[in-house]
Amino acid sequence: MLIASLSLLFAGVGQAGEFAWSLLVLPLWIVIAKLLGLYDRDESALRHLTVDETPHLVLWAILGASAVSVVLELGSPGWPSASSALTLAVVACVSAFVLRALMRLVWRTTTPPERVAIIGAPAAARSIRRKLELFPDVHMAVVSEHEIDRLDEIAADPGPLAAVDRLFLVPSALEWQQLDSARELARAIGVRLSVVPPSRGAFGASVRLNHLADLPVFDYRVEDLSRSTLLLKRALDVTVSAVALVVLSPLLLLAAIGIKLEDRGPILFTQSRSGQHGRPFRMLKFRTMVVDAESLLVDLVPFDRLADPMFKLANDPRVTRVGGLLRRWSIDELPQLVNVIRGEMSLVGPRPEQVELVARYSEEQKRIRLALRPGMTGPMQVYGRGLLSLSERVAVERDYVENLSIGRDLRILGMTLPAVLGRRGAS
Repeated sequence: MLIASLSLLFAGVGQAGEFAWSLLVLPLWIVIAKLLGLYDRDESALRHLTVDETPHLVLWAILGASAVSVVLELGSPGWPSASSALTLAVVACVSAFVLRALMRLVWRTTTPPERVAIIGAPAAARSIRRKLELFPDVHMAVVSEHEIDRLDEIAADPGPLAAVDRLFLVPSALEWQQLDSARELARAIGVRLSVVPPSRGAFGASVRLNHLADLPVFDYRVEDLSRSTLLLKRALDVTVSAVALVVLSPLLLLAAIGIKLEDRGPILFTQSRSGQHGRPFRMLKFRTMVVDAESLLVDLVPFDRLADPMFKLANDPRVTRVGGLLRRWSIDELPQLVNVIRGEMSLVGPRPEQVELVARYSEEQKRIRLALRPGMTGPMQVYGRGLLSLSERVAVERDYVENLSIGRDLRILGMTLPAVLGRRGAS
């Protein structure tokens, strides 16, 4: 209600009579938010991200502004104008997004994390711990671990679970008796229960749970990508990249001047990367290393002895002072907007890798990582960046490829700026 009231003031509903009429609609803003699930989402979601609520916030703002417009038209004919109604919707949406993100930050700072107990094999416990490390916005902490064969024993004496808020059941095989026992245990001690299925292949990213009355049905998405989605994705790429090049041109000029002044070398660096279906292309970047960096790489990284076809140098001695600054804020990647306009890359997609490393991929890794145009940003950049292992990179990119949508692209673009500012996993 506070957000709606402030929005009315900022949108120009300033006359006493008009503001009084609009106040009648404030309870309706709350009802709309409740119907859209804005009050309840954090109760059901593991990750608490305001960017995930953007479609609902936009709809909430539009419906709320429409309700105000109808009431004011009835009570104060001639108002509002179309521009005033649009301003109200924009102000409501932006203020709601900012305030909800701020309150979540305050909540994470002032509230102890949710205490988690894991019931499963040690390897499963490590997997859960790993995800909680990569995604601190989940706001959970593992306080105890228990073998799954002790489930009945724990159910008889749940004392060890007295200080937890959630149980994570991670079975090695899906046994309904174990699931029922864990559900009864969670109900008995009054905590939440989360179940991680044993087979990621059987319950992977492309599966959706439907219901026919009381009958649960798993649907697997295996068809080719929609042509309309790919067309809209390309239109988004060209439009946003062209606008970004114009808007960011002063920053690009400053970066170019800084690189040139440091060592008089070339401003841009190009490297052969594998594009869609493995087609090589020359990827553009601002040069962040010494001029002969490529020849020095052979001594720093023995490609033939890498455990996985990937590498990351934490303190690369080839990086220049200006280059370090550009890398820290990912400014060195901005010339790839030209690659996007050319059609060699996309704004969002699997991150392009060097041709020499892609040659060492398995067929499954090639199928996933080369299925789409590579992206300036992508799931890897917002789900851990350089902290991810190759298997973790492939897992999040499979999820992206198999569930491609414009909404997901916009979500990743919205999550990229906080990931860059946070600099977790950045070089």
